[in-house]
Amino acid sequence: MTVHSIQAQLELPGLLPGSQLNDPHLTDDPAEYSAEESRSVLPYLMEKSPEFRDLSDMRQQGWEAPEPNQYFANVLRNADESDENTAAYFHKFMSTTAREFDKATNALKVQRVDSTPPAILDMCMTPGALLEIALKRNPGARALAFSLPVSCGGYKTSLASNLNTKRVFLDLTMLAADMGVDHIPEGHEDAENFLPQQLEEGQLFDLVICDGPVLRQHSSAPYGESQGARRVAITQLALGLQHLRPGGTIIVLLRRLETWNTVNLIWEFHKISSVRLFKPKSCYTKRSTFYMVATNVESQRPEAIEAVKLWKRIWRMATFGSDEEYGKVLLDEESSVETLLEDFGPELVNLGKAIWKTEADSLANVPSVKKPE
Repeated sequence: MTVHSIQAQLELPGLLPGSQLNDPHLTDDPAEYSAEESRSVLPYLMEKSPEFRDLSDMRQQGWEAPEPNQYFANVLRNADESDENTAAYFHKFMSTTAREFDKATNALKVQRVDSTPPAILDMCMTPGALLEIALKRNPGARALAFSLPVSCGGYKTSLASNLNTKRVFLDLTMLAADMGVDHIPEGHEDAENFLPQQLEEGQLFDLVICDGPVLRQHSSAPYGESQGARRVAITQLALGLQHLRPGGTIIVLLRRLETWNTVNLIWEFHKISSVRLFKPKSCYTKRSTFYMVATNVESQRPEAIEAVKLWKRIWRMATFGSDEEYGKVLLDEESSVETLLEDFGPELVNLGKAIWKTEADSLANVPSVKKPE
């Protein structure tokens, strides 16, 4: 495998060929699209953020040209055709990113509250770069790490074997018991695949890492294809926040800061923690991907407890409900865009400034994409 193959996976932009550049939410899930359309924050950002306006112009120019479309089509093909060297290179590449992340945020160093060894939960370990640095930064720390099995489309882990980590290979979307579902509807096509409880009641961690995207090769049941990304994300968030000790840190990999789901999520954490956003320069620059770092999280506040309950309801509807039921819970349970922008709009513009500028500057180097005059 060449180096370009794995870089392709990391540098794929948020917009894919054939997409409308200014669509607020790019998804095959009609329920998600409906919720996004009704709660768009794009007009506000276009008015208030010059960095976002510049990025929008860059995206528009890029996808009107045939060369970038072919460029990113090649990116996808190379990513899917990667061979067994992928895991080793992926780990090396992500280790560079993890070191950059650690240096810029210091979020991987646990702030000790007593003499108990730090506990770390990694909701999607592979390749394990962030977790490895976190364990080395916290001598005596122990970790619980989940990862998608290779047989289901996951990558091989390169995490050092001498680190104090319990590794559990499973599909996050099958954690029904942990997500509060004790009874599986009769006849459900995945009935035999749902898993018993993996996290003990009251089990708490000082640091939680939620950086697992839906892998392109991840095998999934037909009913879950359109909502797969939401189910993976929701599982990480719900269980991560539920099992985070008060005052702990949670790291979340996100994309497309300007979309309703992402903005609403950051706002929820803004209410209960100190939030920072970070976009590595070593990867993800052409993508809309970035990290949210929430520190001093008040995980037992009523707002946090209600957020966990909401995410579990959304997971249940995405997994067992109809499209109509799923769409209804998205539209009925979340806040209005007016309320969000009144409370959080200026902070959103401030948080997003560096994220949007970095992506725009990087897209300027894609073939035929020119920086606006």
